[in-house]
Amino acid sequence: MSDSHDPYVRVRGAREHNLRDVDVDIPRDVLAVFTGVSGSGKSSLAFGTIYAEAQRRYFESVAPYARRLIHQVGAPKVGEISGLPPAVSLQQRRSAPTSRSSVGTVTNLSNSLRMLYSRAGDYPPGAERLDSDAFSPNTTAGACSQCHGLGRVHRTTEQSLVPDPSLSIRDGAVAAWPGAWQGKNLRDILDALGYDVDRPWRELPTEQREWILFTDEQPVVTVHPVRDAERIQRPYQGTYMSARRYVMKTFADSKSPTLRARAERFLTSAPCPACGGSRLRPESLAVTFTGRTIADLAALPLVELAAALETAASEAGRVLTADLRSRIAPVVELGLGYLSLDRATPTLSAGELQRLRLATQLRSGLFGVVYVLDEPSAGLHPADTEALLTVLERLKASGNSVFVVEHHLDVVRGADWLVDVGPLAGEHGGRVLHSGPVAELAGVAESATARFLFDRSPAPDREVRPARGELKVGPVTRHNLRGVSAQFPLGVLTAVTGVSGSGKSTLIGEITEDLPGVRRLVSVDQKPIGRTPRSNLATYTGLFDVVRKVFATTDEARSRGYGVSRFSFNVPGGRCETCQGEGYVTVELLFLPSTYAPCPDCGGARYNPETLEVTYRGRNIAQVLDLTVEAAAEFFADTPAVARSLGALLDVGLGYPRLGQPATELSGGEAQRIKLASELQRGRRGHTLYLLDEPTSGLHPADVEVLMGRLHALVDAGHTVVVVEHDMAVVAGADWVIDLGPGGGDAGGRIVAAGPPVEVARAEGSTTARYLRRALSGDD
Repeated sequence: MSDSHDPYVRVRGAREHNLRDVDVDIPRDVLAVFTGVSGSGKSSLAFGTIYAEAQRRYFESVAPYARRLIHQVGAPKVGEISGLPPAVSLQQRRSAPTSRSSVGTVTNLSNSLRMLYSRAGDYPPGAERLDSDAFSPNTTAGACSQCHGLGRVHRTTEQSLVPDPSLSIRDGAVAAWPGAWQGKNLRDILDALGYDVDRPWRELPTEQREWILFTDEQPVVTVHPVRDAERIQRPYQGTYMSARRYVMKTFADSKSPTLRARAERFLTSAPCPACGGSRLRPESLAVTFTGRTIADLAALPLVELAAALETAASEAGRVLTADLRSRIAPVVELGLGYLSLDRATPTLSAGELQRLRLATQLRSGLFGVVYVLDEPSAGLHPADTEALLTVLERLKASGNSVFVVEHHLDVVRGADWLVDVGPLAGEHGGRVLHSGPVAELAGVAESATARFLFDRSPAPDREVRPARGELKVGPVTRHNLRGVSAQFPLGVLTAVTGVSGSGKSTLIGEITEDLPGVRRLVSVDQKPIGRTPRSNLATYTGLFDVVRKVFATTDEARSRGYGVSRFSFNVPGGRCETCQGEGYVTVELLFLPSTYAPCPDCGGARYNPETLEVTYRGRNIAQVLDLTVEAAAEFFADTPAVARSLGALLDVGLGYPRLGQPATELSGGEAQRIKLASELQRGRRGHTLYLLDEPTSGLHPADVEVLMGRLHALVDAGHTVVVVEHDMAVVAGADWVIDLGPGGGDAGGRIVAAGPPVEVARAEGSTTARYLRRALSGDD
């Protein structure tokens, strides 16, 4: 049967990652959901095999010269795939967006609005018509010349540069100056210039303080350092730099994130006086549409923007506004009508970003393709998930196949076809347990998914723990929060809930160690544990240091004089120098994209042959790094320092990753659990407040059970845990709930209800309440 008429995508012999020679048939033109515990192999099947093969086939049709300009994932390990249409991938992007990225740029709505102003805007008499680029703050043609299109200017003030005016210059009054020798050098130069560096700052004349902090002059003087008995210090020529000049130069030019962050502490931010924060040149702001500038329209919520675009005088204006309104419609349909085009992307929640990308795809009008989506419900409130299901159905109704890797049970129940991978993670998974209608999974005894999917029993009755104090936060006025105050009970598990964009993350972001009642604060987020393959699970947790010591104390290592550093792949000595400890080398293929191949000398082991000759219990260092956490726990059972780290990882459900698995291959949920495990293995240091932002995001319900067991154990041990959470099963098991809303953006930003779960479930005006009632009662 030819591919074009085959109603199934047929996979034969898939061996990517932990997949065990998998054969599976998945019908086309359906909503198919891939489930299984974290690490079972479902993403390896959906993304690593099906999407990777579709992408490879597409690139086969691209000219070789163009192919090398495109990032390719490489050919998957699979025998054959037939019936495979072109594929579009919507994966969770975990990279940090820049402040120049906005709702308008993510959705491409800004392009359409700029075109409207360029072609159909009202220009001042005699003004030259502008190109669409002139209405973008991200181009030289449109950006305000004073703030470079950022809308804000950074300035220094005497108060920001000198926080404590009672100190003298020698004692560090100018806090903005660098530390160590460089700071001493600037103080010595001022001394040489005749300034009194031992007098309290506030007693210095105003003109002197002004010059020291803000001058653009850079005088060069001969400095005679104070003689040190230990060494001879000769006079030298020193160049003075004012505190403002140093801070601005560091902030603008430094490649060090730490130095830039330090410099930013001494800056104040204010709207640009030239453009008033609109980010555009005066000539661009002189053009209007329906009496408003493009900055005015970009600041409107999308619902209001659509209404403002209903009137257009010219034919070009009518065509362009109709196109804009049709593009805005799917964004509003997904519940994001409260966002404005100029809203900066870094201020959006993960759920909001995910839905913006989906709305863009909905408008694209593609058909006959397979959309492969990575946990689109991650970070979404149950109310938002309903809107998501509607969009997935519309993608399918447009003539597409929708393949979704998902844990959310409502999405799983709404599927036409279910592929369940397992039964467990890592080497205990990698098999397709079921491929067929959802209802038929009930008969698969091995499936971890079936237990949660078909269990309708109510949440178990549990006694709510009494609070042992209270943490007061606020009043907070930030983003959409307006003077919000909250009380977090201490010694209990608190869940902060609310629809996406209601202000949850903003509220808990105000919890700091400075607040009364917080002795020690541990914030566990989903940011990567490292940005290069050299960072891995073992190095991040400190486990690798102990393992290297174990190898360094073997008789063989001692007889050869090998120290601990010999067993590191990051420094010369024990590593393979051909690949410099990477384990692979880059192969340049001229007109084809560069590819990676195992190092010809070490075969991917990362170490040189001499280092690999040293073994511990029959395994060399490379073979130990290749062990899973579970296998390593058995291998190091009688080595307490290693066993403690591995035990903490097992406690949070991470038995399947390899010790040497690169950080770049770990999901956000896995990174968060590794951070939590690193914290759990440390000795207790008194009362700790643990802050977790969506800890169950991307986790199978079976993994959620394991993780919540650990969090409840922390509370039982006398600590406080605060989680931002959308999983109603987790919320139902909390001691206290703070619900924000009732909507997102301007429709949210206030506390709708606070109290034990049973009370919040009865709250009037709470979007969360009906879903929480469902979780507590067990009703569908």
